[in-house]
Amino acid sequence: MTPDFQDTKDPLHVTLEKMLGAIDTPTITLRRLLELIGEQGLLFLCALLTIPFLLPVSIPGLSSVFGPAIILIAAGITANRMPWLPRRLARKGFDAEKLKASLQRGLGLVARIERFISPRLKALTASGLPARINGIALIFAALLLMAPFGFVPFSNTLPAYAILLMSIGMSQRDGLVVIAGYLLILASLGYFGALIWLATQAGQGLFGFFSP
Repeated sequence: MTPDFQDTKDPLHVTLEKMLGAIDTPTITLRRLLELIGEQGLLFLCALLTIPFLLPVSIPGLSSVFGPAIILIAAGITANRMPWLPRRLARKGFDAEKLKASLQRGLGLVARIERFISPRLKALTASGLPARINGIALIFAALLLMAPFGFVPFSNTLPAYAILLMSIGMSQRDGLVVIAGYLLILASLGYFGALIWLATQAGQGLFGFFSP
């Protein structure tokens, strides 16, 4: 079965509102989230999984589950086939109230982004080679999302926005939004590079302070 990259019936924020209303258990699994979103397509799922990370500090441990899920979905997009999710990953449970609160905070932000979406530069979202290149970029952005900097503000936020914009841009044939996603990937690399440089400089300073 090949992935469905067609436009979704509802905007992401509308589906998100419906999903929030359907969460009625103390904990929720990734499998249940995928069931609630329905058959909206793989790209839509990638966009959904970024919502909790759109704020400067997200729920601890969430990137270690949602990140691999995005990677597997993006791998399916790149290979033009449905992705496989390991049973252990699909059954991982989360505190439903904390997740709902995070999704609720991101709802208005997603709605504002969607007002600017329209079909543009469609060659950048075409099937074939462009879709494969974009899929690889999604995988790379998900790896950045999983980087061990979750305690640092914006370390999850920048790659999450990159994935969100690329996913929505690809599904709605908006190449301009896809370009914005690529720019945010570059911004994430720059931000992480700066963090690593600062950590290195701090380490060298401490080493020099304590060395005889």
